[in-house]
Amino acid sequence: EKMAEEQEVRQLELLCKQLYEATDPSLRVQAEKALVVFQNASDTLSKCQLLLDRGDSCYAQLLAATTLTKLISRSAQSLSLQQRVDIRNYVLNYLATRPKLPNFVIQALVTLFSRISKLGWFDSDKEEYVFRNVITDVTKFLQGSVEHCMIGVQLLSHLTCEMNQISEADANRSLTKHRKIASSFRDTQLFEIFRLSCSLLRTASENCKSLNFSDESQHGLMTQLLRLAYNCLTFDFIGTSTDESSDDLCTVQIPTSWRPAFLDYSTLKLFFDLYHSLPNSLSPLALSCLVQIASVRRSLFSNTERAKFLTHLVNGVKHILQNPQGLSDPSNYHEFCRLLARLKSNYQLGELVMVDNYPEAIQLIAKFTVESLQMWQFAPNSVHYLLSLWQRMVASVPYVKATEPHLLETYTPEVTNAYITSRLECVAVVVRESLEDPLDDLGMIQQQLEQLSVIGRCEYQKTCTLLVQLFDQAARVYQELMVSSAPIQLDINIQEGRLTWLVYIIGSAIGGRVSFNSNDEHDAMDGELVCRVLQLMNLTDSRLSQGGCEKLELAMLSFFEQFRKIYVGDQVQKNSKVYRRMSEVLGLIDESMVLSVFIRKIITNLKYWGRSEQIISKTLQLLNDLSVGYSCVRKLVKLEEVQFMLNNHTSEHFPFLGNGVAVSEMRCRSMFYTSLGRLLMVDLGEDEDRFDSFMLPLTASFESLGRLLM
Repeated sequence: EKMAEEQEVRQLELLCKQLYEATDPSLRVQAEKALVVFQNASDTLSKCQLLLDRGDSCYAQLLAATTLTKLISRSAQSLSLQQRVDIRNYVLNYLATRPKLPNFVIQALVTLFSRISKLGWFDSDKEEYVFRNVITDVTKFLQGSVEHCMIGVQLLSHLTCEMNQISEADANRSLTKHRKIASSFRDTQLFEIFRLSCSLLRTASENCKSLNFSDESQHGLMTQLLRLAYNCLTFDFIGTSTDESSDDLCTVQIPTSWRPAFLDYSTLKLFFDLYHSLPNSLSPLALSCLVQIASVRRSLFSNTERAKFLTHLVNGVKHILQNPQGLSDPSNYHEFCRLLARLKSNYQLGELVMVDNYPEAIQLIAKFTVESLQMWQFAPNSVHYLLSLWQRMVASVPYVKATEPHLLETYTPEVTNAYITSRLECVAVVVRESLEDPLDDLGMIQQQLEQLSVIGRCEYQKTCTLLVQLFDQAARVYQELMVSSAPIQLDINIQEGRLTWLVYIIGSAIGGRVSFNSNDEHDAMDGELVCRVLQLMNLTDSRLSQGGCEKLELAMLSFFEQFRKIYVGDQVQKNSKVYRRMSEVLGLIDESMVLSVFIRKIITNLKYWGRSEQIISKTLQLLNDLSVGYSCVRKLVKLEEVQFMLNNHTSEHFPFLGNGVAVSEMRCRSMFYTSLGRLLMVDLGEDEDRFDSFMLPLTASFESLGRLLM
């Protein structure tokens, strides 16, 4: 009997080795099949214990741990309470006596411990909850060697994650049970675990000089400790955040019982100190913890407490900016940008300006933002956070009641200027070195332009002056290239790239106009910008028969979209200064003439850009948006250009209606005909002749189809 069992266990060890090490795929598949059979057998439990007891093969230990985890997860009831308590104690004992196991085995055993503890959280024996004495059991590890300590921290860290995570099994079982367990863990253990992590980090921080971070185990322990603190701070305290990926859930719902840890400045100071004293491989984790601490719900503090907390926070940020060497590491830089964004998402501008060192801090933040924007190749994904800080600050200006100055009129133009000039400077580098073009990432551009539309409206005169100057310069060079006898294509590409950025940015500047804050001067400046884009459009449209620049056309459409939202349609004052400037420069004296510019552009795009699905679909979206407004659609119908479209919707005029186009482009037709239908119906009444003539092209198509089917 015993021999046969030993034989079987040896066979299992061999199968594990084959599964993880065999180079022959068929061997691996066979091994996997045999192990699945083993996992579903009735005597699995005793075999797993034998595999662990022998401890001959790390792969077999991994198999045993994962099999037990599956067994427990399948249904806790399949094992008796005593069996589960035994497994838990066995795992703790196993880890205590073999602290030098390979990492992946430790991880698997830690997962097993967490899963047993979570699923048995409410199981009791003689009035005592048997799976809850976590801290007592783990403390024994924390008093041992570095390896033991690391396992102890991992046990707490993984348990915190496990409590927070809704596994598939939980979702199938019951979400209320999962929340009940998570809430009980939060109320009985989590704060103690967080305090423990802080006290261990404090000890490490005080002994930082004597720690050797190139030693794997010391570095590993520090990583685990920071992760533990981070897992406590990102715990889903009130059961709301199902999606961790969105960074806009800016409030951390810390329970009221945790107040002491945050009123006491030493917690905040600890993580700032750790950032400064740890190597770059560890410091980003300290910053991640700070991002969470900075986002503690406002209601945890009284007003004076919050002001004090914010002062410490701003001083910590200022100190990092005065000693910026760590920020050259991309992970540090990214987390620090997130931290800056939280300063405004969680505190009001009125509170920030009252901080003692605010003038110095805002100056340093502005300098950091400007330098970041100028280094456009370094960490482009972090720019979003910096722009979001400035956008939120500028948007709050009208509401600030504080007596202290916010100084935004001094620093915001520097940020606007840096964004605009750095985008233009990047073009030549991207074109010459064939780098990935930021202009291809339309999602990112849209996001940044929305932020810039608010930022640029602060000291708008300066924004417009800069845009006019840069636009005139780029347009002049572009025109010279167009008329020169042998222009170099590279130079043309560079100028088109610069103009593309400028057209996007002008669109966003106009889109930033808000009714309560606008004035005639600003509208007149908008007029200057609009005229320039329309003049450029006349130039590029006249050359479309020789080919055009797709990126520039997409920017034009983005500009038209913003211009339509603000200055065309039912809500707009027609006496706006924008129209005055347009009639002086371009002879467009009223809204109908401006609408005809829109429609001519739409017809031009549909005629020349059939090969670009992006341009066609965005052009049709513009037509669709124009045809929805009540007064707008009535003006449109009176235009010759619209009548032309209603009477000539054939592939001869609009190539995307032909048969030779891709299916994805054919999809655009429904939007085209929806808009045409609206325009046709406005004042159709009982006019059957007009309806018939509109249907002529479609009738002809059906008749030719009919002939083919005869």
